[in-house]
Amino acid sequence: MIHYKNQEQIELLRESSLLVGKTHAEVVKAIKPGITTKELDSLAEMFIRDHGAQPAFKGYQGFPATLCLSVNEQVVHGIPGDRELKEDDLISVDCGVLMNGYYGDSAYTYALKNVPEDTQKLMIATKESLYIGIEQALDGKRIGDIGNAIQTHVEAQGFSVVRDLVGHGLGKNLHEEPEIFHYGKPGRGIALHEGLVICIEPMINQGKRFVIQERDGWTIRTADRKPSAHFEHAIAVRKNQQADILSSFEFIEEAIKDNEHLINI
Repeated sequence: MIHYKNQEQIELLRESSLLVGKTHAEVVKAIKPGITTKELDSLAEMFIRDHGAQPAFKGYQGFPATLCLSVNEQVVHGIPGDRELKEDDLISVDCGVLMNGYYGDSAYTYALKNVPEDTQKLMIATKESLYIGIEQALDGKRIGDIGNAIQTHVEAQGFSVVRDLVGHGLGKNLHEEPEIFHYGKPGRGIALHEGLVICIEPMINQGKRFVIQERDGWTIRTADRKPSAHFEHAIAVRKNQQADILSSFEFIEEAIKDNEHLINI
């Protein structure tokens, strides 16, 4: 069942989603060669709890951490640990919070200074595809319109869309209906209507689209071990206007400018 949200509920979802963006910004301040993914996770958990919220991912279906931290060929659901970041690493950070009964969820991929140029192009294409998909999130359009726009944009540049993982509805539950595919045919799939809140989160591979789950039962990586990028916004469908982006990259991108170890794409 799809749960459509009223304006009051959308504002609560916005509040949670903005805290996610601010948490990302705190993590950004600490990203540098030598830091462990576990240290970044601890910073995020402390920041979320200090702001009166709970980490959405920790304990969710048994996931052991606050952040999904996925490096290089890892696509999503990477478990924080003792791995130290290197100067040429690509790191995808997915974060969620629960506050005032509603969830926030957003992802961003970061590039340390020595990330190759072709991987930077992957990041740019993935981020562009997110906004191109959001442009299709209009009342009366369909999920296939979102997916087709994303797929067309990235495949034209030689990249591929991960098909095994999807976006989702967002509300009092972290994952609600409908599933949001990041590929597809226009005019197909469930119709979008005012009050629908969804997370659009293209996961785009530099190589082929196929992925494998690691032995830890969580981490998803590319089958060919080429890099993958991931960007995510929570959005609300509006009547007769563009989608309302509830999450924000503004805090993140201001923090990136001040971090000498990161590339600002």
